Amino acid sequence: MTENEILEIFRKHSAVLEGHFILSSGLHSDRYVQCALVLQHPRVAEQLGSLLAEKMRHLCPAVVAAPALGGVLVAHEVARAMGARALFTERQEGAMTLRRGFSLAPGEVTLVVEDVITTGLSTRETIQCVEQAGGRVVGTGALIDRSGGAADLGLPKAALVNLQIQNYSPADCPLCKAGIPAVKPGSRAKK
Repeated sequence: MTENEILEIFRKHSAVLEGHFILSSGLHSDRYVQCALVLQHPRVAEQLGSLLAEKMRHLCPAVVAAPALGGVLVAHEVARAMGARALFTERQEGAMTLRRGFSLAPGEVTLVVEDVITTGLSTRETIQCVEQAGGRVVGTGALIDRSGGAADLGLPKAALVNLQIQNYSPADCPLCKAGIPAVKPGSRAKK
Protein backbone atom coordinates (compact mmCIF):
# COMPACT_ATOMS: atom_id res chain seq x y z
CA MET A 1 0.00 0.00 0.00
CA THR A 2 1.20 3.50 -0.77
CA GLU A 3 1.19 6.36 1.75
CA ASN A 4 -1.68 7.96 -0.18
CA GLU A 5 -3.74 4.75 0.01
CA ILE A 6 -3.13 4.52 3.76
CA LEU A 7 -3.97 8.19 4.24
CA GLU A 8 -7.19 7.59 2.31
CA ILE A 9 -8.17 4.98 4.95
CA PHE A 10 -7.78 7.72 7.58
CA ARG A 11 -9.84 10.16 5.50
CA LYS A 12 -12.54 7.52 4.90
CA HIS A 13 -12.95 7.18 8.68
CA SER A 14 -12.95 10.98 9.22
CA ALA A 15 -9.70 10.66 11.18
CA VAL A 16 -7.93 13.67 9.63
CA LEU A 17 -9.49 16.67 11.33
CA GLU A 18 -9.15 20.38 10.62
CA GLY A 19 -9.61 23.16 13.15
CA HIS A 20 -7.59 24.43 16.15
CA PHE A 21 -6.12 21.67 18.28
CA ILE A 22 -3.95 21.43 21.37
CA LEU A 23 -1.76 18.39 20.81
CA SER A 24 -0.55 15.96 23.47
CA SER A 25 2.81 17.73 23.29
CA GLY A 26 1.16 21.04 24.25
CA LEU A 27 1.79 22.46 20.78
CA HIS A 28 -1.08 23.83 18.68
CA SER A 29 -1.99 22.81 15.14
CA ASP A 30 -4.66 23.32 12.49
CA ARG A 31 -4.81 19.58 11.75
CA TYR A 32 -5.20 16.55 13.99
CA VAL A 33 -5.01 12.85 13.18
CA GLN A 34 -7.42 10.89 15.40
CA CYS A 35 -6.18 7.30 14.97
CA ALA A 36 -8.85 5.96 17.34
CA LEU A 37 -11.45 6.54 14.62
CA VAL A 38 -9.52 4.16 12.37
CA LEU A 39 -8.41 1.67 15.02
CA GLN A 40 -11.98 1.13 16.24
CA HIS A 41 -12.36 -1.16 13.22
CA PRO A 42 -10.52 -4.41 14.09
CA ARG A 43 -9.87 -5.51 10.50
CA VAL A 44 -8.43 -2.10 9.60
CA ALA A 45 -6.33 -2.06 12.80
CA GLU A 46 -5.02 -5.52 11.94
CA GLN A 47 -4.19 -4.42 8.39
CA LEU A 48 -2.32 -1.30 9.52
CA GLY A 49 -0.48 -3.25 12.24
CA SER A 50 0.61 -5.83 9.66
CA LEU A 51 1.87 -3.12 7.32
CA LEU A 52 3.92 -1.50 10.10
CA ALA A 53 5.21 -4.90 11.21
CA GLU A 54 6.50 -5.59 7.70
CA LYS A 55 8.56 -2.38 7.81
CA MET A 56 10.11 -3.37 11.18
CA ARG A 57 10.23 -7.20 11.01
CA HIS A 58 13.99 -7.22 10.29
CA LEU A 59 14.59 -5.97 13.86
CA CYS A 60 13.23 -9.28 15.24
CA PRO A 61 11.63 -7.97 18.45
CA ALA A 62 10.36 -10.33 21.13
CA VAL A 63 8.22 -7.51 22.56
CA VAL A 64 6.33 -4.58 21.07
CA ALA A 65 5.71 -1.77 23.56
CA ALA A 66 3.71 1.44 23.28
CA PRO A 67 2.62 4.38 25.41
CA ALA A 68 -0.99 4.26 26.58
CA LEU A 69 -3.47 5.13 25.42
CA GLY A 70 -3.02 5.81 21.72
CA GLY A 71 -0.37 3.19 21.08
CA VAL A 72 -2.01 0.23 22.85
CA LEU A 73 -3.90 -1.13 19.85
CA VAL A 74 -0.98 -0.39 17.53
CA ALA A 75 1.38 -2.42 19.74
CA HIS A 76 -1.13 -5.25 19.94
CA GLU A 77 -1.60 -5.48 16.18
CA VAL A 78 2.10 -5.11 15.33
CA ALA A 79 2.94 -7.77 17.93
CA ARG A 80 0.27 -10.07 16.53
CA ALA A 81 1.72 -9.73 13.03
CA MET A 82 5.26 -10.41 14.33
CA GLY A 83 4.38 -13.22 16.71
CA ALA A 84 5.70 -11.11 19.59
CA ARG A 85 4.35 -10.10 22.98
CA ALA A 86 2.62 -6.71 23.39
CA LEU A 87 2.72 -4.44 26.41
CA PHE A 88 2.17 -0.79 27.19
CA THR A 89 3.46 1.90 29.47
CA GLU A 90 1.30 4.30 31.46
CA ARG A 91 1.80 7.60 33.22
CA GLN A 92 1.87 7.33 36.97
CA GLU A 93 2.54 10.53 38.90
CA GLY A 94 3.76 12.14 35.69
CA ALA A 95 6.28 9.43 34.75
CA MET A 96 5.94 6.66 32.20
CA THR A 97 5.97 3.28 33.92
CA LEU A 98 5.23 -0.40 33.42
CA ARG A 99 2.25 -1.49 35.50
CA ARG A 100 -0.27 -4.33 35.51
CA GLY A 101 2.44 -6.93 36.09
CA PHE A 102 4.28 -6.19 32.83
CA SER A 103 8.01 -6.92 32.92
CA LEU A 104 10.91 -7.44 30.57
CA ALA A 105 13.74 -9.93 30.74
CA PRO A 106 17.25 -8.44 30.80
CA GLY A 107 18.17 -7.47 27.23
CA GLU A 108 14.77 -8.49 25.82
CA VAL A 109 14.63 -7.09 22.28
CA THR A 110 11.82 -4.52 22.11
CA LEU A 111 10.23 -2.38 19.42
CA VAL A 112 8.41 0.78 20.55
CA VAL A 113 5.42 1.86 18.47
CA GLU A 114 2.91 4.68 18.61
CA ASP A 115 -0.20 5.81 16.77
CA VAL A 116 1.02 9.34 15.93
CA ILE A 117 4.43 10.91 16.45
CA THR A 118 4.54 14.70 16.71
CA THR A 119 7.62 15.55 18.78
CA GLY A 120 8.41 11.97 19.83
CA LEU A 121 8.12 12.74 23.55
CA SER A 122 5.83 9.80 24.45
CA THR A 123 7.95 7.46 22.36
CA ARG A 124 11.17 8.64 24.04
CA GLU A 125 9.56 8.26 27.47
CA THR A 126 8.49 4.72 26.57
CA ILE A 127 11.98 3.89 25.32
CA GLN A 128 13.43 5.11 28.61
CA CYS A 129 10.86 3.10 30.60
CA VAL A 130 11.62 -0.09 28.64
CA GLU A 131 15.36 0.39 29.08
CA GLN A 132 14.97 1.02 32.82
CA ALA A 133 13.01 -2.24 33.02
CA GLY A 134 15.92 -4.08 31.37
CA GLY A 135 14.68 -4.26 27.78
CA ARG A 136 16.77 -3.37 24.74
CA VAL A 137 14.95 -1.09 22.31
CA VAL A 138 15.98 -1.71 18.71
CA GLY A 139 13.63 0.59 16.81
CA THR A 140 10.48 2.68 16.74
CA GLY A 141 7.43 2.82 14.53
CA ALA A 142 4.23 4.78 14.07
CA LEU A 143 1.15 4.74 11.93
CA ILE A 144 1.55 8.47 11.28
CA ASP A 145 4.65 10.62 11.70
CA ARG A 146 3.31 14.16 11.59
CA SER A 147 6.83 15.58 12.02
CA GLY A 148 7.60 14.64 8.42
CA GLY A 149 10.43 12.46 9.72
CA ALA A 150 12.03 15.28 11.73
CA ALA A 151 11.38 13.76 15.19
CA ASP A 152 14.75 12.28 16.15
CA LEU A 153 14.37 9.20 18.33
CA GLY A 154 17.98 8.03 18.05
CA LEU A 155 16.94 4.63 16.70
CA PRO A 156 15.81 3.11 13.40
CA LYS A 157 12.23 4.21 12.77
CA ALA A 158 9.42 3.64 10.33
CA ALA A 159 6.00 5.13 9.74
CA LEU A 160 3.20 4.17 7.41
CA VAL A 161 2.59 7.83 6.54
CA ASN A 162 4.89 10.83 6.92
CA LEU A 163 3.10 14.18 7.05
CA GLN A 164 4.49 17.66 7.50
CA ILE A 165 1.89 19.41 9.62
CA GLN A 166 2.74 22.80 11.07
CA ASN A 167 2.79 23.00 14.87
CA TYR A 168 2.88 26.19 16.92
CA SER A 169 3.90 27.06 20.46
CA PRO A 170 0.86 28.49 22.27
CA ALA A 171 2.52 31.92 22.38
CA ASP A 172 3.07 31.96 18.59
CA CYS A 173 -0.15 30.26 17.48
CA PRO A 174 -1.90 32.24 14.70
CA LEU A 175 -5.14 30.36 15.48
CA CYS A 176 -5.07 31.65 19.08
CA LYS A 177 -4.30 35.15 17.83
CA ALA A 178 -7.32 34.89 15.49
CA GLY A 179 -9.51 33.96 18.48
CA ILE A 180 -10.36 30.49 17.16
CA PRO A 181 -11.30 28.22 20.11
CA ALA A 182 -8.94 25.28 20.69
CA VAL A 183 -9.93 21.65 21.24
CA LYS A 184 -7.85 19.11 23.24
CA PRO A 185 -8.47 15.71 21.60
CA GLY A 186 -5.26 14.04 22.85
CA SER A 187 -4.59 12.06 26.01
CA ARG A 188 -1.88 14.27 27.50
CA ALA A 189 -2.68 17.78 26.26
CA LYS A 190 -1.93 20.76 28.47
CA LYS A 191 -3.93 23.96 28.67
